[in-house]
Amino acid sequence: MTDAGRRAELAANLERVRERIALACAAAGRPPDAVTLTAVTKTYPASDVLLLAGLGVTDVAENRDQEASVKADAVRAGGARPRWHFVGRLQRNKVRSVLGYADVVESVDSVRLAEALGRAAAGREDPLEVLIQVSLDGDPARGGVAGDDLWRVSDAVTSSEGLRLGGLMAVAPLGEDPGAAFARLAVIAAQMASRHPGSTTVSAGMSGDLEAAVRYGATHVRIGTSLLGMRNSLR
Repeated sequence: MTDAGRRAELAANLERVRERIALACAAAGRPPDAVTLTAVTKTYPASDVLLLAGLGVTDVAENRDQEASVKADAVRAGGARPRWHFVGRLQRNKVRSVLGYADVVESVDSVRLAEALGRAAAGREDPLEVLIQVSLDGDPARGGVAGDDLWRVSDAVTSSEGLRLGGLMAVAPLGEDPGAAFARLAVIAAQMASRHPGSTTVSAGMSGDLEAAVRYGATHVRIGTSLLGMRNSLR
């Protein structure tokens, strides 16, 4: 596909996604600009990120450092500077590399990771924004914290000068009504904002469940397939 053809495809997809967000916001009695679209560009080339940036997408997300670091360099060389979100499971030995390009780390789920990020971010001109990943199903394989561990992690983040607690991130459990899961997240988000004023970001909802996420207060939705198309092994 030519660059012009791919741009047209992405533009059409983007228009549909933005319409879904606008309709979901209207149904929830929220203004359409209350929700930020984060494009999940994992497995897609830097050229797609550049095209999306040209179409007005400001936030992009990656989940593997090895791919993201190279892509971020290529996008920067191409003249675009989107806001990079890291959304994958983050090993502590990858922290310094991720901090080389990420503006937001959405997948903080332990005190040890928060402390490692804080040490690596010390001395930054602007603190690294951190979202704490909340487990909505208790499955350790999917990441996230639950119960009182959430407050221990949030306290570790807010005690670090190099970090800024932005709020929460979550993924709807498999096999469960996403609305019920995001309703639980909304309660936790309200508790977090009360305990740590200013931590108002709620990153929740993907291509299949963004409407439910917006209904229950998501401020960011992470969209991959509906925006970029189905992934395949050739990408």
